[in-house]
Amino acid sequence: MNNPLDRLVIEAGKIILGKERTIRLALACLLARGHLLIEDLPGVGKTTLAHLLARLLGLNYQRIQFTSDLLPADIIGNSVYNREEGSFSFHPGPVFSQLVLADEINRATPKAQSALLEAMEEQQVTVDGKSYPLPKPFFVIATQNPAHQIGTFPLPESQLDRFLMRVELGYPDTRSERLLLTGDDRRALLLRLEACLDQGQLQALQAQVNEVHVSNAILDYCQALLAFSRSSPRFNHGLSPRAGLALLRSAKAWALLSGRFQLLPEDVQAVLPATVGHRLHSSADTAADEGAALADFLVESVPIP
Repeated sequence: MNNPLDRLVIEAGKIILGKERTIRLALACLLARGHLLIEDLPGVGKTTLAHLLARLLGLNYQRIQFTSDLLPADIIGNSVYNREEGSFSFHPGPVFSQLVLADEINRATPKAQSALLEAMEEQQVTVDGKSYPLPKPFFVIATQNPAHQIGTFPLPESQLDRFLMRVELGYPDTRSERLLLTGDDRRALLLRLEACLDQGQLQALQAQVNEVHVSNAILDYCQALLAFSRSSPRFNHGLSPRAGLALLRSAKAWALLSGRFQLLPEDVQAVLPATVGHRLHSSADTAADEGAALADFLVESVPIP
């Protein structure tokens, strides 16, 4: 198989069964140099998907288990006094990895959650007034339990906005679940996987995302989506310019995954729920009118130029 992206999707589909669309969205997120939030019930494969992406993309990987007693220093590291040298030296934390899994991020306090803000936005951390660059590429994949579960702290909007996409896995279909029940252990299969890309190939593909052509008509469509979100009474507040950039980057990565260097309206629509669903809030403030439902309303309300 000549196309490494097709191979990535096929190999990932051998571990995460029946979820090709979610796999493609996750890969598009990382190709667009974004961070990914996976929100779903425990036990549906969120952590497995994160580990799988690290293996297939050839990235070094660290998992941080977020709990209520987690401290910022447990994430970014801290300065330790060296008696022999008479000075402090910085000991890096697990955030100094190419792919960091923030597992169950909403079980930690807001203080611990905020330790990732600078890392996700600036690709660096600052300790005692000194900044330390993070490795490149650098991705955060966070998993999150539904907010109604016991012991969760909702992510603030500033933290949510750092994630390029939010996706859900959901329950498997009947055929996929039967294969899961009767087949080999997914984690054992995962450990036997080999990387489909090296670091140079990954960076080359990320560069190709920027080369995907965007016509003026597509830009008009993106701007119309943003404008409608700001003017419609359905939404509590509209999408920001950063959300517009995120939508465009995600759509370009989706087009590249489809083997095209020309952006189509279908590419924008394909990534829109994952890209803007966590950034939109209903003015009615009802649980049934959030995320995907608001994204669907946006697509239905704005015609393609």
